[in-house]
Amino acid sequence: MRLTTRQKVIITLILALPLLIQMVLMPFKIKIPAYNYVAFVLTTLIMLLIAKDYYFSAWAAFKKSQANMNTLVAIGTMVAYGYSLFAMFTGHDVYFESAAIVLLFVLVGDSLEESMRSRASGALKKLLKLQAKEAIILDEGKERTISIEQIKPGDILIAKPAMKIAADGIVVSGNSHVDESMITGESLPVEKQVGDKVVGATVNYDGVINYRVTKIGKNTVLNQIVEFVKKAQASKAPIQRLTDKFAQYFVPAVLIFAIITFEIWYVALGAGIDQSLIFAVNVIVIACPCALGLAIPTALMVGTNLSAKQGILIKNGQALEAINQVSTLVFDKTGTITKGEPVVTDIVGDVKQVLTLANNLEQDSEHPLAKAILKAAAKYKLPNCNVKNFKVHKGAGISGEVNGQEVFIGNEKMVTNLSDKLLAATKKLEAQAKTCAYVGTNGEAIGVIAMQDVPKANAKQVINKLKEMGKETIILTGDNDSVAQAIGQAIGIDKVISQVLPNEKAKEIKKLQTKSKVAFVGDGINDAPALSTADVGIAMGSGTDIAIESGEIVLMQDDLMSLLKALKISKKIFNRIKLNLFWAFIYNIIGIPIAAGLFSQQGVVLTPEFAGLAMALSSVSVVTSSLLLNKIKL
Repeated sequence: MRLTTRQKVIITLILALPLLIQMVLMPFKIKIPAYNYVAFVLTTLIMLLIAKDYYFSAWAAFKKSQANMNTLVAIGTMVAYGYSLFAMFTGHDVYFESAAIVLLFVLVGDSLEESMRSRASGALKKLLKLQAKEAIILDEGKERTISIEQIKPGDILIAKPAMKIAADGIVVSGNSHVDESMITGESLPVEKQVGDKVVGATVNYDGVINYRVTKIGKNTVLNQIVEFVKKAQASKAPIQRLTDKFAQYFVPAVLIFAIITFEIWYVALGAGIDQSLIFAVNVIVIACPCALGLAIPTALMVGTNLSAKQGILIKNGQALEAINQVSTLVFDKTGTITKGEPVVTDIVGDVKQVLTLANNLEQDSEHPLAKAILKAAAKYKLPNCNVKNFKVHKGAGISGEVNGQEVFIGNEKMVTNLSDKLLAATKKLEAQAKTCAYVGTNGEAIGVIAMQDVPKANAKQVINKLKEMGKETIILTGDNDSVAQAIGQAIGIDKVISQVLPNEKAKEIKKLQTKSKVAFVGDGINDAPALSTADVGIAMGSGTDIAIESGEIVLMQDDLMSLLKALKISKKIFNRIKLNLFWAFIYNIIGIPIAAGLFSQQGVVLTPEFAGLAMALSSVSVVTSSLLLNKIKL
């Protein structure tokens, strides 16, 4: 049975526990009974059973004349282990613990990366679950239910209210509204008439439509989104660790320096072979990449825990590196910049009279516009009246009899008498990309209710802050241009790109990436390709599970201010990683000459056990530096 990285961490921790205890006791000159043999057995088990993959990787790199992090791990641990074997039989102190603890820390870092990758793959499975399981087919004039696997191009399917559209197609009869928010991001249901296209997995709203199937299986819009996300995730390169780049030069340099050290002491200075070997081994041991291995995972662990407490989930180190290079932030509109649902923005006419009529007519409606009207009416104490002869006028509105009068709410098709003043007010509101509904009695309009999906309260403030930081801001949405431009103008966005389908969103992101690093902020299923394509995908936690899993940074609070906080904390974490690596390198620059006996004439000499202790202390300094992240103020 192949162990997971997490299982390897747990086993290694258990085996290394006595070695950790001995490291703590070392300064007090206390030694565990039979420690040499205990350390030998435990370290051998860790190296042979748990960490063998690192040695295979290092060997593979060596055969290609390359060096990586695993090369450092392999050489450092093997030298520490090999010298400890020699020391155990020659009466010197051993430091098997150096090899074991290095492997433990490196495994912890790998475990973090593995868990991040597994979470990212969950988005694809959830996308596929959105498909309808069954469909109603019209077969020789009769309805029957079939499974989605039985659908063929050309079939005539029926979509009743609240049913999912089973496949991509074209409406051949009927009239309805379809919720396409999962595809376009449009918050309002879209009217569908004969000749209009419908998309699989979207939800039919209020009417009954028959549609001819045009695409099934992998050719549907939903499956194209799935494939696009797969490709985008597969194309992402792993983070280019500074340690890996450094290792290509560091490893050969350390080995050469160790050989030179031995030659100088043994040949030039005439020291004994034992003393010369100890100095050479000191060089390799003190350069063992314990601190380097800890620099990234400890900062990630502390930093991501801190950010999680602030409602910010950072999924991988790659996002930390990329977010600090981003100069363009692209936002989805609906649910990200805006509230994601229409609200009443204007009422023309006598407010209470208009709302009273509309409120009574819309009492039992589930339409998003009706909900907006009912919410606005709830702010007033309005009389409730019984509605008789309630009627739905397809593509026009609704009507009913209230207190002996014919009352209506809807578009211009419901109006027979409209004043110039009311018409002018309506045109002005529609020019602001607001949806208008006339309210009236007996065919005469007495008022207009205007509705719109409005920006979130702090959207403008966030955009202004981003501009102060030198970031370009863009709205990228599937919504119509007039609505998108109105929202963009209201919050001071730099650029608006509208009427863009999910696959086109990803293409637009790629265009922007030719000029700069791009972060995309979104919350919908339709945002998954863009989130995966961007250099950094930032998902709003109030959005769909798919958006959250496609994003590399997740803002759990439905608050755009947390975006600013995410940018700040990501910068702090990545800067701490660079600081850790800097001090780990500085430690080697200072420690290696001392380990080589350069200052032995001044009485500064390291024995192997103190070289191991010095290596351990460098690790402690890196851990302490990472823990100081908890002290930063956001």
